Amino acid sequence: MLKKIAPRLITALFKSLGILPLTLLQVMGVCAGWIAWILPSRYKDRAWTNLLQAFPEATRATLRSAILSNGQLMFEMPFWWTRRNDPFINTKLQCDNWEQFRLALAKGKGVILLSPHAGCFELLGPVYSSHFPSTVLFRPPRKVWLQDWIVEMRSRPQLTMAPANQKGVRALVKTLMRGNTIGILPDQVPPDGEGVWVPFFKRPAYTMTLVQKLQQLSGATIFVLAAQRNGIGKGYTLRYKELLEPLPEDKEAAAKLINQEMEEMIRKMPEQYLWGYNRYKAPKSKKLRAP
Repeated sequence: MLKKIAPRLITALFKSLGILPLTLLQVMGVCAGWIAWILPSRYKDRAWTNLLQAFPEATRATLRSAILSNGQLMFEMPFWWTRRNDPFINTKLQCDNWEQFRLALAKGKGVILLSPHAGCFELLGPVYSSHFPSTVLFRPPRKVWLQDWIVEMRSRPQLTMAPANQKGVRALVKTLMRGNTIGILPDQVPPDGEGVWVPFFKRPAYTMTLVQKLQQLSGATIFVLAAQRNGIGKGYTLRYKELLEPLPEDKEAAAKLINQEMEEMIRKMPEQYLWGYNRYKAPKSKKLRAP
């Protein structure tokens, strides 16, 4: 019964929120962020620890800004998941050069987009796929009905969702072999056996090796990018960087380089990163500890 009712209820909620103006949703997100800031929580404590790990000089004001930004992200999500007007969506994101992505795709080897959990990363898929066909990797929830709902809500004519499992990886490979684009958020902990321990803001973090394998297989061009929030009601700016050299052949060196690129992008917007994510945890399937 719940499997039938829950998707309808969540869809109704998302669509109800999605019709609201983006500015209003961002204000609502800030209010939710203030509540999260005031109330004690393990998430906030971990966010403070991780923020200090990356920026020892950080103040509580920076943490507060990050928590408020997290709230905005949650309320922006229904807006981007339910909107299907590509020209309208593109008015919200400033990008000074879409041509560079077109030129990279013209090589016929595909493009890999890497983004940290910073800014409004939920906007990247809808906007980029309005220009170029894409497949984005996502971590599926445990409940099958929720996974199906996420796929249905986030998919678009040129945007395919691929779960983070063997089936999803095959979809990524097929996409690259067709010369199209894939998107991955590499600053999350992969399953045991699919990563290596390398520094992330000077502390060992279990980091995926998938990106290196995919580039070695396809020869794809890699871009690191993020949609930086410009302020309530002021839209977003696409920050990006093309990696001009292939990733190192050594998997640890490659993962280390990817983390360095993630750090560089996060430094552009530290108050918009999800510091509360448990980036330094060990994979669940095996009790593997950081060195």
